[in-house]
Amino acid sequence: MNHPDDISLRAFKLFIEVCEALNFSVVARRHGISPSQVSRIIHQLEDSLGQQLFYRNTRAIIPTENGRLFAESVRQTLQQLEDARRLMEERTREPSGLVRMNAPVFFGQRHIAPGLAGLSALYPRLKIELVQTDDYIDPHRDAADVIFRIGTLSDSSCHVRIFGTQRFHLAASPEYLRNHPLPQSPEDLTDHHCLLYRGSSGPNRWLFRRPEEEWVHFPVSPLLTSNNAETLLISALQGMGIVLFPDWLIGDKLQTGELKALLPGFTASIATEPQSIAAIYPGSRHPPLNIRAVIDYYLALFGTPLYWQLPG
Repeated sequence: MNHPDDISLRAFKLFIEVCEALNFSVVARRHGISPSQVSRIIHQLEDSLGQQLFYRNTRAIIPTENGRLFAESVRQTLQQLEDARRLMEERTREPSGLVRMNAPVFFGQRHIAPGLAGLSALYPRLKIELVQTDDYIDPHRDAADVIFRIGTLSDSSCHVRIFGTQRFHLAASPEYLRNHPLPQSPEDLTDHHCLLYRGSSGPNRWLFRRPEEEWVHFPVSPLLTSNNAETLLISALQGMGIVLFPDWLIGDKLQTGELKALLPGFTASIATEPQSIAAIYPGSRHPPLNIRAVIDYYLALFGTPLYWQLPG
């Protein structure tokens, strides 16, 4: 006896049609096959189940009690499959259901959260889950459909959409600069109050270079060290010292003049490799519409150049 898993969807559908038509020839004509082919498929179905589904005689084909009960279950199964097919088809036309997003804490607060209301208004059938963490998220193991990531991208098993490159600025408040001389070179930072971010991998390195030159690390002796960027930013705005932060974190403060960019002749960073701002998602031949819709939405929202970046 064949295993029931060997039964094809076609056999189920033909079985239901025979139950309704009570005639092999009628069903055969619908599908352009011979009545003997329909009969053979029904026989194979019976053999797979180990049950007789029809009484056959020269005048009629009548479902057995087992055939009638089996037909009720098959109809429900076929309807569920049709409902599932329609649901998948709908989700190719309009984003719907749950999309799980992950973003770094402060980047998420500054640039993902403000766009959520617009995303929801654009796609009202979409349900959104946003988790904000600075921990590493593996898209193949963690529950996330779209991961907003900042840094060097090296995972070739994921699809990547790059929004832009993270730029760093050395900056201080006008109040701080009124009380301290303007630094002319990275070496001058030894005489200034520096506010340093320390993450799980250790304190940030402050790197500088002139155009076409190599990166140089300038160690600083910080007045304040914190693992919370917002704390350091608040302290800088109050005139406590100098910070080295990405444009997405302080770009608005530079635009309003609450912070002033320092050392304009140098490029600053915390890493020698380019730091991309990107959305990544697990490799797939058919990226779900939800993922494409979310990424395209934020691609348009962030703009080109990224809306928080200063000209130049």
